[in-house]
Order: sequence, then C-alpha cells, then structure tokens
Amino acid sequence: MESTATTYTYQSTSPIPSIIALILCVIAIVGMWKTFVKADVPGWHSLIPILNVYDICKIALKENVGLFTVLSVIFPIVLIYPSIQLAKAFGKGTGFGICLYLFSFVCYPILGFGDAEYIGPQ
Repeated sequence: MESTATTYTYQSTSPIPSIIALILCVIAIVGMWKTFVKADVPGWHSLIPILNVYDICKIALKENVGLFTVLSVIFPIVLIYPSIQLAKAFGKGTGFGICLYLFSFVCYPILGFGDAEYIGPQ
C-alpha cells in the first residue's frame, strides 16, 4: 500500500498587510523613543526588545523592576500592569494604560509628542 503526502503552501497575494504592520511598528517605536527621552532614558533603548521592556518597567514602577521585566518577557500579558503604571507616571489614567498596551502605535506617540510630562512612578 502506497501512501501519498500532500504539501500545502501558502503564498500571500499582497504585501499590503506586511507594509501596514511595518508602518505601525515604526510609529510605535518612534513614539516610544520620544516617551523614553521625556523620562530621561536614552531613546535608542526603544530599539532593543528586552531592554525596552526593562526601561518601561524602570520608568513606571517604584519596585520589582527586574521581576516585572522577566515576567513581561516570558508572559507578555503581564506587561499590562507596567503599561498602566507608565500611563500614570505621565499623568494619564488606567484606561490610557490599557490602550497603551493594546494600541501602542497610537498611545506612545501621544505620550511622546503630546504635552504629557513625566512625573515619575505613582
């Protein structure tokens, strides 16, 4: 008895979704860069994946920075708490912090380019 194997390949017909995703990532990174600069953290830290999570925790939290960095890298859902605290460190509310987590390409530019001032961990 002979078996036959079927191979499926997927080819995207349009590069548009990839281009849109790239644009949204660049917008989020530029906004994060400006946000970091407002908090006296070198902006280029926003380009390095685990370092930017560490800096978000450092900017937003009073304590347990290392713990939240490790947990956020392993379980990204944990980054909701530092995001909410980051929003509060810039004088924004909990809703903005959740938006910061879910829609970083919108909220980081608002923090970075807007009139929000860094007031420190709350």
